[in-house]
Amino acid sequence: MKITNNSKLGFMMFAVAGVCLLCSFIDKNKTSKKHKEQPRIVNIVNFIRLLEPRDSSITKDVLYQTVVKQVAIMQKYKLGGTFLLQYDALLDPRYQKLLKSLPRNLFEIGAWWEIPQPLVEKAGLKWRGRYPWDWRANIGFSTGYTPKEREQLADVYMKDFKRIFGYYPKSVASWFIDAHTLNYLYQKYKIVASANCKDQYGTDGYTLWGGYWNQAYYPSKINAYMPAQHAANQIAVPIFRMLGSDPVRQYDNGLGTNRQGVVTLEPVYKFGGGDSSWINWYFKEFVKGESMDFAYTQAGQENSFTWDAMAKGLQIQMPLIARLRDEHKIKVETLAASGKWFKETYKVTPATSVTINNDIGGSDRKTVWFNSRFYRVNLLWENGTLRFRDIHLFDERFPSVYEKQKAVSNECSFFTLPVVDGYIWSSAQQLAGLKFKAVVNGVEIALEGGDPTVTNPSPGKLQISWPLKSGYGTLVIDMDEREIKMKIEGGKSINWFLDLTVADKAKLPFTKINHTQVDCNFQGMNYFLKASKGSFAKSNGNGVFKIYPEKNTVALNLSGNGR
Repeated sequence: MKITNNSKLGFMMFAVAGVCLLCSFIDKNKTSKKHKEQPRIVNIVNFIRLLEPRDSSITKDVLYQTVVKQVAIMQKYKLGGTFLLQYDALLDPRYQKLLKSLPRNLFEIGAWWEIPQPLVEKAGLKWRGRYPWDWRANIGFSTGYTPKEREQLADVYMKDFKRIFGYYPKSVASWFIDAHTLNYLYQKYKIVASANCKDQYGTDGYTLWGGYWNQAYYPSKINAYMPAQHAANQIAVPIFRMLGSDPVRQYDNGLGTNRQGVVTLEPVYKFGGGDSSWINWYFKEFVKGESMDFAYTQAGQENSFTWDAMAKGLQIQMPLIARLRDEHKIKVETLAASGKWFKETYKVTPATSVTINNDIGGSDRKTVWFNSRFYRVNLLWENGTLRFRDIHLFDERFPSVYEKQKAVSNECSFFTLPVVDGYIWSSAQQLAGLKFKAVVNGVEIALEGGDPTVTNPSPGKLQISWPLKSGYGTLVIDMDEREIKMKIEGGKSINWFLDLTVADKAKLPFTKINHTQVDCNFQGMNYFLKASKGSFAKSNGNGVFKIYPEKNTVALNLSGNGR
């Protein structure tokens, strides 16, 4: 066949187009795998109580006017969000009228799952509280009722919500909701999102400790606080962690006491969400810090704190959130929208991280939280040294004590499986942690280094590079959803290891320290920490065990019990 000049030109154009198409496909494929959308999501969630029996000056009208002003400031900055109604507030005509007037494309109305007297009595149950709303865990929360009673409470709430608003709520949140209630609400009423309290120890009598830190997770069918490892064993409703914890300070705030303090985005706190320096630092790190698949925080406040207490903080936060939204640095949406996106995006809980590259002024601390469906870890840099402040394992077979029985105490506790606990195993004088050390000239010293670099080199993987001082090279830590691998690259050879130390009299879960495995038991659950590379050895004094590298590498399998 003779090729004319026109034919040559057409062939060349076709070839160029093909190459461009191929390049486009490669770029798109690369984008989908490495540079896919990694949204930074802000939910503004305000939940509403009808009354506040703890303070006689906080009247029903004070509570209502607080919500009116929350609505006004959100509308001023064109910010949508979620309002969650406790049952007694749901029945109040003023709240009904106010919330029905909000545009449905910006605002969501959902359920706040605290249990007041009218809901209990309408469900045919006996009220045991001291007041019409009693915040004790065995009265004001679903854990205080039998599984059958929990279903009755859900049916009453949902029936009245639909009667008032014409549809069932898509979001149901609380400080904590038991798995039976959550699964019932999903199966029967098709909710798409839930939320629970941040990690805290003893605050207001509620302990949630060792869970998926921040972001969101799919819970186990037998424990709403425990992330599930497999889709078959999970409730298909993501639980988002509320309140915007300070990633550096919240964890060990109040160390050495029985109750933690609070350092969160909540606008009522003078150091935290009510302080302009802290707010600007928090959102700067939220926007810039490595988060892997997505970042998340919740703004807003319950009306019980009143407008006077939260006004200053909200007046700082709302315009900043609006500006970051307009700059396309964050996405502001309802809790239901986030839940719907999560379920469409993830079949099981993803790996995510929270990274603080620079602490608030006057502090040199940096931190990384890494979460997966199998475990969570926290690394903390302080004064040039590094330690694992926290490692907890997740196991969907670990049941909540409240799953089949109702709570009888006025306090509730939810835990996962501890391997390193830098809060509970510490005292005011002795900080627990798995510390990076070395032997130099026969003396144990803490490894010291400069500023770490935190990256997400491929989906589901986090890499930390920490340059060491004195020419010892770079400590490289690679994490994926099942394993942590650590090695030192370049520089002079150094005899390094990890050393777990705890405070005197710390109650530990370890039952046996073997060469490549540490056996553990917590609340009747057997589990283990396994070194796929490296070895364990018992320590003396307030040390527990040391982990020594094998050929300069330590690899820890955190997927647990062969899961």
